[in-house]
Amino acid sequence: MTATVPTAGIGSSPRSLAIPAQWRARIGYGILLAILAYLVVLPMVRLQALAFEDGAQGYRNEYGRFDIAETIWTTVALAVGSLVIAMVLGTLLAFAASRLPAGMGFLKMIPILPIVMPAVANIVGWAFLLSPGPGYLNVLLRKLPWWSGSDSGPIDVYTVPWIIILTGFGLTSFVYLFVSAGMQNISAEHLEAAQTSGSSTVGVFFRIVLPLLRPSLIYGGGIAFLLGLGQFTGPLLLGQNNGVNVLTTDMYRRVSESPADFAAAAAAGSPLVILGIAIVLVQKLLLGNQSRFVTHGGKAFSPTGGRARWASATLVVYALVALVIPMVGLVIVSLTPYWSGSLSWGLFTLDNFRELFANASVTESIVTSVLTSLGAVAICIPIGYAMANLLVRGRQHKVLGLVGDLITALPLGIPAVIFGVGFLLTYTEPPLILYGTRTVIVLVYVVLMLPFAVRMQMTAMLSLGNTYTEASATSGASPLVTNLRIMLPLMRPAILSAVALMFILLTHEFAASLLVRASTTQVMGTLLYDMWQNGSYPQVAAMALLMTAVTAGGVGAAMVVGGRNVLSNL
Repeated sequence: MTATVPTAGIGSSPRSLAIPAQWRARIGYGILLAILAYLVVLPMVRLQALAFEDGAQGYRNEYGRFDIAETIWTTVALAVGSLVIAMVLGTLLAFAASRLPAGMGFLKMIPILPIVMPAVANIVGWAFLLSPGPGYLNVLLRKLPWWSGSDSGPIDVYTVPWIIILTGFGLTSFVYLFVSAGMQNISAEHLEAAQTSGSSTVGVFFRIVLPLLRPSLIYGGGIAFLLGLGQFTGPLLLGQNNGVNVLTTDMYRRVSESPADFAAAAAAGSPLVILGIAIVLVQKLLLGNQSRFVTHGGKAFSPTGGRARWASATLVVYALVALVIPMVGLVIVSLTPYWSGSLSWGLFTLDNFRELFANASVTESIVTSVLTSLGAVAICIPIGYAMANLLVRGRQHKVLGLVGDLITALPLGIPAVIFGVGFLLTYTEPPLILYGTRTVIVLVYVVLMLPFAVRMQMTAMLSLGNTYTEASATSGASPLVTNLRIMLPLMRPAILSAVALMFILLTHEFAASLLVRASTTQVMGTLLYDMWQNGSYPQVAAMALLMTAVTAGGVGAAMVVGGRNVLSNL
């Protein structure tokens, strides 16, 4: 007896049963967003649930304090003040880098170099120099007639104005990264046409350059503002001497006290979360149609250039102030048995470095830092590329794009300390108990680096425009082929720059690591912070220099793979 084959299957084609490409993309993006929401949103939801327990007792504990108004004011002043400094300096340095004379292009990497020094090391270096009593620069200033006879000052690095100044210097490199990326994609034809019409250098800057840099300025400014709001290192290390407190240090104090008040810590972080979401929405409104800012024109494209001597001088002066001077402070302290305002050649010794290399925990912390950082970067790059592609070209997925934009921007508005607390709560309970393992460090690193992975690749996509993808599609190439053969090669400098930046930031990270680490799982940042807490200042200086060397080694490896442009195009 012959089996009857249903007639509906005779003429059916595999294509008729296949899921349409548009829906496959939606499903793929939906799965990716669900994973990211689990990593980014779930820890914050658990913290906020704690804050609202017992009739929102966490909010009453936090905002019922007598000094909360001063804490909020200091937080806002730090964010706004550091933003202004970073935007002015970052934009000026990017314009100066674009006007460098021929043969001086290597100076473009100078504004990036301060990132290589850990933030905690930079702050400590300035403390060694500008502490009112034994600070080395203060000792020199007191030899001048104006301040002679005084035994302290004239500069007090532990005050709010100096915390703002140093934070602004620290954020300048981040602004420079975005603005310089946009500057390199401005065709020289625009500037030459303006100069031919009689415009001065200043006129070209304000009339041509700034309008074309609008996307980079908005993204860079938004990121700098959010980083300023969530600033932790400067206020913690410098502010505690004079009782300077911001929301981030208050949150850390809440989770460090015994018993820990997670609910109050979550309540303290709520304004930062709200502002982070608001700034993302403002960015989208201000940018509008982003294709207006594309000046990359294909084969005939020529980047900007110049012969301005002031440009070289500007970059060199910035390097001295932002990098060389605090580095000198670290070197001096690392070579002395104790920190003192008086120096003599007889005090210099390498004992601090010998003790450091003889300590097995130091070697283990370096291995853990490198492995967890590379693991997080390897996960972040493809996720960042997919999300950048969704945000730039996913016009048919507007809802998914908006959700993705919010999720990937949240880590900028939420301090790393709070993510550490959230991960501590989430991954010390079933179904995933990961506390104290390298895996949980990698996961929290992935969350912290998402904004940078997405924004840097997104900026590169915006600069390239749609010309290349449309030409590839017209030739019959699939989206996969277009991405692999067209977009990825063109974006290689931006991708390698993102790798270098994330590796730098992760090898320096200690705030979130401090909360998810175990005594047997240390990274370099947490070990350095323990030394700082113990008052081992020469060891702190030596460890900071070691961290800088490890980071520089990672950047050097990226340059070997991608060439000099990796650092100059960070």
